[in-house]
Amino acid sequence: MRVLLIAVNAKYIHSNPAVYSLRAYAQAALGDQPEVGIEIAEYTINQNTENILADIYRHRPDIAAFSCYIWNWNTIQELLPELPKLLPDTKLWLGGPEVSFHAEKILAQYTQLTGIMVGEGEETFTQLVRFYHAPKGQLQDIPGLVLPQGRTQPRELTDMSKLPFLYEDLGKFQNRIIYYESQRGCPFRCAYCLSAIDKSVRLRDIETVKKELQYFLDHRVSQVKFIDRTFNCNAAHALAIWRYLLENDNGVTNFHFEIAADLMTEEELEVLKQMRPGLIQLEIGVQSTNEQTLHAINRYMSLEHLRQVVDKIHSFHNIHQHLDLIAGLPYEDYDSFVTSFNDVYAMRPQQLQLGFLKVLKGSPIEEKAEEYGIVYNSRPPYEVLYSRWIPYDDVLRLKGIEEMVEPYYNSCQFTHTLPVLEKEFSSPFALYEALSQYYEEKGYYINTPARAYRYQVLLEFAQQKAPARSELYAQLLTFDMYLRENLKSRPAFALCWQQGEEEKEQVRAFYRQEAQTPQYLTGYEGYQPQQLMKMTHIEYFTYPVWQQNMKMTQLSQKTAILFDYQKRDPLTYDAAYYMVIKEENGYE
Repeated sequence: MRVLLIAVNAKYIHSNPAVYSLRAYAQAALGDQPEVGIEIAEYTINQNTENILADIYRHRPDIAAFSCYIWNWNTIQELLPELPKLLPDTKLWLGGPEVSFHAEKILAQYTQLTGIMVGEGEETFTQLVRFYHAPKGQLQDIPGLVLPQGRTQPRELTDMSKLPFLYEDLGKFQNRIIYYESQRGCPFRCAYCLSAIDKSVRLRDIETVKKELQYFLDHRVSQVKFIDRTFNCNAAHALAIWRYLLENDNGVTNFHFEIAADLMTEEELEVLKQMRPGLIQLEIGVQSTNEQTLHAINRYMSLEHLRQVVDKIHSFHNIHQHLDLIAGLPYEDYDSFVTSFNDVYAMRPQQLQLGFLKVLKGSPIEEKAEEYGIVYNSRPPYEVLYSRWIPYDDVLRLKGIEEMVEPYYNSCQFTHTLPVLEKEFSSPFALYEALSQYYEEKGYYINTPARAYRYQVLLEFAQQKAPARSELYAQLLTFDMYLRENLKSRPAFALCWQQGEEEKEQVRAFYRQEAQTPQYLTGYEGYQPQQLMKMTHIEYFTYPVWQQNMKMTQLSQKTAILFDYQKRDPLTYDAAYYMVIKEENGYE
């Protein structure tokens, strides 16, 4: 008997831990039964559905089960009508959050389906495979199913410590994100989230967790992403894991966590303070700073404590922080969202994600959508179109803001330019709003500028806003560019460097001196001056563009900045840089 578990991921780098967990659990429970083969087939939503269909056909499964989410449901719906034409005897099953809460409607729509697994699927899938392998009783006897005849008994929640480890063969996950689960459930009831349905929190045995994390560390995987809904909802559990990672850090692996910052304790912060830069990154859901909105979506938190925690972590300069906002929530109009945006922006996270409300099937917000006047797209991901508080025109305006925040703020490539440019506007939001309008006027939304050209576009935008400070912004952008890249040729936007013979000789003299007696370029021993010139870069500036909270006044003399690309900030990836000012005895 051939069983095929099918995952359709958003991107190639993603994997689907659900199908791997189903297979591992079933194989452990069924034992060595060579006549039962459980395979996994992973695709992406970017693949041609005809190619996916052909590959499923080649497997010739007796049972085909799809893992369904908002990002892949459209693709799966395209496949379902075609599969019975090619595989008329194959039993088709669905599972996952996208089909668990309106299962009866889906079965009525797709009559070719045998049934739908709802809730946590490990034990349900195992019993299903056992039933088909050695039929005994009826499908109706298996808890956790929705059949054309109706629902069976609900399935009890899974004991986390009984779940097998999924990554014994890491070769299958080469160049892909590793997802890891140390707990299930969430104590909170956020109205937009499916976790609001299951308030129980179940923890995986901590010694088992440590053993499995050590496996990742030993194999030096690049990133492990915890899919725990609120990782630090149990402080003892979170502390144990963070302490273990601190004590066993391999210097390479990064761990990603979704946390509630307002729950953070001083003890946890003290552990985080000691971590290697880049060892962990934190995703923090703020969603809104409007108290009425937070109350409506059942989020009860101290925004002031959240600010304090984010600021404190920021001061450590070792942890990437990713803060989330959601547009389209109840009681949040355009002006209110502007306030939320500026509030979160002031916390200076490394990334600020501006998302839009998705009315998920089975979520509390779906039940109140009519009451709130929330109208959303009928196709996945069921994103808000408008509501009682925010019209569609304003949603479109916010979409434009999102498209500016992503390449300019979230890229972390304009870290010196943006803080200065913000001062030209009434607020950070006003900056991105104006930039979005500029893109629309220039037609850049239709033909999005390439990454390097974004510098030029931002310079043109800044020059239009503040023509008297054109040179300042040219230097700021030049500094930001050279912080990241050792360019082979000078970009069009860069400051025009008057390369007189005297300045050229100063640079050559510097590299001759560094080749003989390195003062700045340690680690380059054995390289000739010409080689050093190619591996690093010196740029002259007349503004103190490297300073935080810089004044918009010129320096009394040009200052030479050396960019060292072998030494980078592990958190920002910025090159190390030094002021090298010519003195009587050389550079210092």
